[in-house]
Amino acid sequence: MNIIPFGKTSLQVSNLCFGGNVFGWTADSATSFQLLDAFVAAGGNFIDTADVYSRWAPGHTGGESETVIGQWLAARPGMRQKVIIATKVGMELAPDRKGLSAAWISRAVEDSLRRLNTDVIDLYQSHTDDATVPLEETLGAYDRLIRAGKLRYIGASNYSAARLAEALAVSRREGLPEYASLQPLYNLYEREPFEKDLQALCQKEHLAVINFYALASGFLTGKYRSVDDSGKSPRGQGIAKKYLNDRGMKILAALDEVAAQTGARQGQVAIAWLLRQPGVTSPIASATSLTQLDELVASARLVLSDAQVQRLNVASAWQA
Repeated sequence: MNIIPFGKTSLQVSNLCFGGNVFGWTADSATSFQLLDAFVAAGGNFIDTADVYSRWAPGHTGGESETVIGQWLAARPGMRQKVIIATKVGMELAPDRKGLSAAWISRAVEDSLRRLNTDVIDLYQSHTDDATVPLEETLGAYDRLIRAGKLRYIGASNYSAARLAEALAVSRREGLPEYASLQPLYNLYEREPFEKDLQALCQKEHLAVINFYALASGFLTGKYRSVDDSGKSPRGQGIAKKYLNDRGMKILAALDEVAAQTGARQGQVAIAWLLRQPGVTSPIASATSLTQLDELVASARLVLSDAQVQRLNVASAWQA
């Protein structure tokens, strides 16, 4: 993997980000430790998580992923200085534990710091926009935490272009920290949400982009090609309903073609395509086995030709 600048910040990150949503959920602690060790050994240094991971799992309350990462850091002396840790705040953990109010952020960051076993979070992200709280309040809370040495940089996730631009304007007007990055939905199938407005804004403002769902919930691996395939995983039915259409099949055909040309797997081609897109810094992808991780690492090293990128562009084109 390559180590590259993270937007306008002083951070240097790997061009593939390990998605920590699986830690403590579909990957137990022992497996998570193995995956994190292997990721770092392969040249990766960027790990993304959130306080809400994995609240959706039966018996979980949130914070499970951060806890595993913190335990891994504690068991690996000196590792904290080698990795960039990103986490998020804002999604609902409980009715009184959600949003982007200054009061909740001040509580939530302490919980994340404790679980992560660290004194400072490299990138603290607003997990989703909170229109009920003035931007000045949220950004002011982050300002105090940065001044206290508990945060290095802040980022936004799931923001519209209009709200992201407004937040940047508020920061400049009020002398508050600016969002340094955006974490949007973006992959070979779901191109419009990012490309329509956000891509140009991020490039103009020199924001780092760490997109999620890089493999469209697994659809872009080629695993799901018919309704019959929907039983291959718990999320299969949703994938079949959302992606198995004419456009989806055109994308799979293009992935098959480029995969055959490169000797790579379809999912690796999909991530390599992302790395060629203007503004994209470090796609986020998860793995629950060392085999899957090896494939992800290989995707970060795969270089597509201009003709191959164009073949994928045409197959996945969307109408404005």
